[in-house]
Amino acid sequence: MDVCEANDLDCREAGRSLRQVLIQAGANSSNLAAELWVERFLNHLATGFNHCLSQTVPNLEASLWQRLADDLSQALAGEVIAIALPASDRDQFEIQHTAFVESTPSSCGARTSLNLKSGNLITQAQLDHLQSQSWQSAWKIGDPSDPIGWLIVAPLSLAIEGQFADVLLAQMRSTLVQRAILQATQAVQQARSVQRLQHQCQQLSDRNRELAHTNQLKSEFLANTSHEIRTPLTSILGFTHLLREQGYDFDNVRHHEYLKIILSSGQHLLALINDILDLSKIEANQLDLQLEPIEVSHLCQTALKLVKEAANNKGLSLQLEIQPQLPTLIADPLRLKQMLFNLLSNALKFTSRGAVGLTVRVADDTLHFVVWDTGKGISPAEQDLLFKPYAQLANAVPGEGTGLGLALTQKLAELHGGWVTMQSESNQGSRFTIGLPLIKEASVIQLPETQTNPDLSSTIAPAAQIATAADPAKRTFSLPTPPVEKRHLPKASRPYNILLVEDNLHNARLMITCLCKLGYEVTWAKDSTEMWQSLKPPFPALILMDIHLPGADGLTLTKQLQASDAYRRIPIIVQTAMAMKGDRERCLEAGAIDYLSKPIDLATLAQMVAKYSDAGNEI
Repeated sequence: MDVCEANDLDCREAGRSLRQVLIQAGANSSNLAAELWVERFLNHLATGFNHCLSQTVPNLEASLWQRLADDLSQALAGEVIAIALPASDRDQFEIQHTAFVESTPSSCGARTSLNLKSGNLITQAQLDHLQSQSWQSAWKIGDPSDPIGWLIVAPLSLAIEGQFADVLLAQMRSTLVQRAILQATQAVQQARSVQRLQHQCQQLSDRNRELAHTNQLKSEFLANTSHEIRTPLTSILGFTHLLREQGYDFDNVRHHEYLKIILSSGQHLLALINDILDLSKIEANQLDLQLEPIEVSHLCQTALKLVKEAANNKGLSLQLEIQPQLPTLIADPLRLKQMLFNLLSNALKFTSRGAVGLTVRVADDTLHFVVWDTGKGISPAEQDLLFKPYAQLANAVPGEGTGLGLALTQKLAELHGGWVTMQSESNQGSRFTIGLPLIKEASVIQLPETQTNPDLSSTIAPAAQIATAADPAKRTFSLPTPPVEKRHLPKASRPYNILLVEDNLHNARLMITCLCKLGYEVTWAKDSTEMWQSLKPPFPALILMDIHLPGADGLTLTKQLQASDAYRRIPIIVQTAMAMKGDRERCLEAGAIDYLSKPIDLATLAQMVAKYSDAGNEI
């Protein structure tokens, strides 16, 4: 049964049409029965319309039109019912709802050869002709000056006994059709009102979800920004604190290393702030491009020189391939160099051996800048994260980049009217392409090798060698005789071993220096693998656990340690740049004994380590 069918008395169930009622009324010399039948039919039709309107029916308006056609076809047995709605051509209407498929000549003088199949077209002139016939066969639906459609009632053969029947049938037929059209028009208008309200409600609901999602993204952005800012601040403030306590000695090599770490962390922080400001300007439509003709070859070589040292430090070669005789590119040279630098830096992060290259060519009136690498590639599951701010991939090198480079590159390209795409497969490398609209035998340029920066090596190499050692004992730091300090921080009662799990080289160096000065022995693990390697008897008296780690996050590691009979008694202090509301509680719920937010205050660190290391040494 159709969802629009009503449950009350159906005139169709009575088995009589208007013609049959009139025949019976003529035999009884009474029209009252026919008039009552018409009223009952219209009541039934109205009930059916109301039932339709009360249901969740797909294509509600179409269901109402079909209900009208079906009911009238029963009431006017022997006549074809069709509803024609406006077509794309203003002078034509399309047959969309029919009760039968075609009409034949009638016995009452009306003639129609129209094929009223659904989907056929009927012209305005044809409809006007049907409306003007003595035996009217077409009625306008809605406003006569601007109808929303036409109802066609095309007669088949009629066999009504009595000469009066044609006249009386025509009168009651016209009354029935006009009143049925009025009811249908009101129902359709009501349906359209309901659909408009539903559409508005859906728009409001979608907008509310969009606002909620935007608010969530804002909160996540603020939380991630807080984390990214606090991480370099830890190194800056911590090593500044050490220099202040020790008194700066120009001839002290270690103090020079402190200053280099402070400078590097400050530059990282500046890059992060600049990226955040650029993103904010783009979102607010306040970033203006300084467009000018660009010498592409020179700009590309400059961009590669910016990453040349980083490539050499990893033993990677850089390649540049430029199609000769490039047409002139109109763009912002500073922003284009920024985009290329971001992609090249990103390629270096994911490449441990082989090469990173930049290829420039023209295709389809677009200049393509293709940055490729021979790295591990990016899995399909991670590719959706690439252009999201701060998104971290599993095989990314911690601490490199701001996490905003790809998102910013995409937006800068779009400001130029261009785009950014990527292609990558696991273990097959990656290709990022910037396409900028324009305004020919290629040669490969091999950049000259450069020596490793000696200043950078003196800062990083010793710690890096220890961090990558297979033997955990070679990752252990200690100072047998800590120098005298100007401030009295709580020192180790015994040379307890502290396991430091920290992926950031500078922050690890800071905490190792501070703890060794206090008389502790420190084993450094930069990821979960090294942490588990280091957990061998004798167990550490305390674990200092970072949260954002490659492979497995610190909270997961804390839960795993607490679930182990062998390790659950080792106190764990979480030291993290997560400093938003609820972060402390999350860490404690995971099983940490205490929480230390970055940038780390060295005095607080010393107090916590002294407090918990004695307890941990009892296991």
